[in-house]
Amino acid sequence: MSEKVINCLCKIAKLPGKCMQLAAILAFAGSGAAAQDVRLVSDAARGVLSEASLLRALDETAAPQDYIAAARADYRRLLTALYAEGYYGGQISITVDGIEAANIAPLAAPSAINEVVITVTPGPRFKFGEVRIAPLPPQTTIAEDLGPRRNAESGNIRGAVSAAVLSWRELGYAKAEVADQSIIARHADAKLDVDVALDIGPRLTFGELQVSGPRIVTQERVREIAGLPVGEVYSPAAIATAERRLRRTGTFESVSLTESEAIGPNDTLDITAQLSDAKLRRLGFGVELSSIEGLTLSTFWLHRNFLRGAERFRTDIEVSGISGETGGVDYSIGANLTRPATFGPDTEYFISGQISREDEPEFLLDKIALETGFSRTLGDDLTVRAGVGLLRAREVTDLEERAYTLLTLPLDATLDRRDVPTNARNGYFLDINTTPFISIDGDIAGARLFGDARGFLTVGEAEKLTFAARGQVGSVMGASVTQAPADFLFYSGGGGTVRGQPYQSLGLDTVQGMETVTTGGTSFVGAQLEARYLIRESLSLVGFYDIGHIGGTAKPGEEGDWHAGAGIGVRYETGIGPIRLDLGTQASGDDAGSALQVYIGIGQAF
Repeated sequence: MSEKVINCLCKIAKLPGKCMQLAAILAFAGSGAAAQDVRLVSDAARGVLSEASLLRALDETAAPQDYIAAARADYRRLLTALYAEGYYGGQISITVDGIEAANIAPLAAPSAINEVVITVTPGPRFKFGEVRIAPLPPQTTIAEDLGPRRNAESGNIRGAVSAAVLSWRELGYAKAEVADQSIIARHADAKLDVDVALDIGPRLTFGELQVSGPRIVTQERVREIAGLPVGEVYSPAAIATAERRLRRTGTFESVSLTESEAIGPNDTLDITAQLSDAKLRRLGFGVELSSIEGLTLSTFWLHRNFLRGAERFRTDIEVSGISGETGGVDYSIGANLTRPATFGPDTEYFISGQISREDEPEFLLDKIALETGFSRTLGDDLTVRAGVGLLRAREVTDLEERAYTLLTLPLDATLDRRDVPTNARNGYFLDINTTPFISIDGDIAGARLFGDARGFLTVGEAEKLTFAARGQVGSVMGASVTQAPADFLFYSGGGGTVRGQPYQSLGLDTVQGMETVTTGGTSFVGAQLEARYLIRESLSLVGFYDIGHIGGTAKPGEEGDWHAGAGIGVRYETGIGPIRLDLGTQASGDDAGSALQVYIGIGQAF
């Protein structure tokens, strides 16, 4: 801004006495102007040089002092970038208004900078010459990337050395390291000779697991849960597995297993577990609203270390159907206790109980259920579960009123390979459950099977569009509609099956005497398809189409009816998961498009 303009503004504002002060302030502010131009001059490797340069990353808000600091740091950064591309004879010059940046004192930045020029002469690109990394693990050779006709990129050297050290560690040589190295650039031949000597040390076995940090969980239980194979040959994979087991309990906020610096007696290596305790207790809640099903309220209380052995005790309370149009109000009260590392570090014991009432359009069910068994983790993402249960129920339907006691044998397998289980964008989830059942008097017997498969795929460079699909299939075998427990049968319609269709609106018409009554079916097939598009950082639009089929035989898809629903929705990301709003309507039948169903909840629909 010119002095004439400043004087004019001062007169307009009737502040002529302040003009010189204002001019001084503006002049001072102008003295911190950023460089107008940062040019990179190089005939090779321009991309990696530009990415490595701090100068090229500065914006118009940077002060002259920032440019000088960045320039001085860029000499090393650019040299490293050249080495990474195989240029070992390069020359670098960085001038600030014609003065070499290295000759400018760190605290002597000029008041203003007009131009910065980065000039890089890469020189010839080197190839690998003589390469030796020794000793190498058995049946291992020098990587092809270090061959005589390959560009001598420094990253390939580091990668090959790191791979050799890691291979030795995986064989039990925990203290393998680089003992000496010689890297010589032969400029006349444009060759790079590499000689790296490794010191692998002795082969070690695991010593004791030491526990450091707060101990709300006893040291003995920490060792049982970690399952570190004391006395066996050292393995980095065994340490990683022990860390995962400890994290899986949910009792610890952070887990870190570190190796001892010193080798113990008889070539053993002690490991220290540094643990940070999570909050012992947690209280949570959930809310879901449907225009037909009504309001669902749920809450839970969790204790993460119930008996000082990382046992998790959880109680759940849920009330649903409040102000709904689908029968009366349902409720359930349940408790669950799990104990990790029971009969091995990957086997968890559980016992659970629940008291519930289900007041549904087609039945009224009061139930007390107990179940106990074991859950075993077979991998990072595969869990199997088996148990035995006892169920006492009183059931009222249009067919009859009855009471029964069932013995159940629930079996379940879950494979979870979603990137984020609560809000997946890629991956898949599979769950298969079978529950054989028989009444104490032998009048009721059969098995209920149910499978749930979900897949997620995000496409596009911006990764804004996610396709999500869910398939469900169920069957009741060995028991007819009139024999099977009412809540073991299948219905379709509502948030968990076909959105847009009224809750449990699709069942099976069964003839009883002179009357036709509606019951659940003995088979179910359903699918839910979604396209989720991220329009802002926390806001997504969703389109969905759901279908479902209820059948009267044990074979899914036979002797029954189909229905469908479709609609749109929005998702708003929060710290506790996405808030979900779906608007759906019937997409099949004579009532297609005649009514609107509203679903509100926390978390994705699946």
